[in-house]
Amino acid sequence: MSRLSKKERQKLLKQVIKDNPFLTDKELADKFEVSIQTIRLDRLELGIPEVRERTKTVAQNAYARLRSVNEGEVIGELTKLKLDNYAESYLTTTREMALQKTPIIRGHHIFAQANSLAVAVIDAEKVVTGSAEIKFTRPVMVGDVIKARAEVKEIKGKKYFVEIKIYKDSDLVFYGDFTMFKLENGGV
Repeated sequence: MSRLSKKERQKLLKQVIKDNPFLTDKELADKFEVSIQTIRLDRLELGIPEVRERTKTVAQNAYARLRSVNEGEVIGELTKLKLDNYAESYLTTTREMALQKTPIIRGHHIFAQANSLAVAVIDAEKVVTGSAEIKFTRPVMVGDVIKARAEVKEIKGKKYFVEIKIYKDSDLVFYGDFTMFKLENGGV
């Protein structure tokens, strides 16, 4: 990015953070080709909180709309939710999620992020998974931040067809087609 005036940089910074509130000061500094301290000063002047606070605010807004699960039941940080339409979450992988002999994240953690998002996106009190056709396309490593997106593709009565894609940066690492069921009065 070519040299911008302070005013231009700050205007663009506001937009970039609005579009992706999860960018760290380092990532922003790299993007704008300035020091981390410059980004911190810009954020301070603009009244933009640090990434932890931005993430917390986004997550609180999304969690407030959940119906089928509680906050702690979504694997990762829920960041976007439009019931019966789409949902997104981020998961920062840790050493505890990896295979003992390698830094590769075990598949059930990735599946859990996908499945919990498929449940969360549905506007119902009770939701269960009927089936899932999944594919892992690349390994996920310790420390990777993966972003899951659920999209409700079709609703047929109490049956929901939900597509889940999980990315590490722009690389697809997981894909799944989930069939979900809305339960009423304890049954389907």
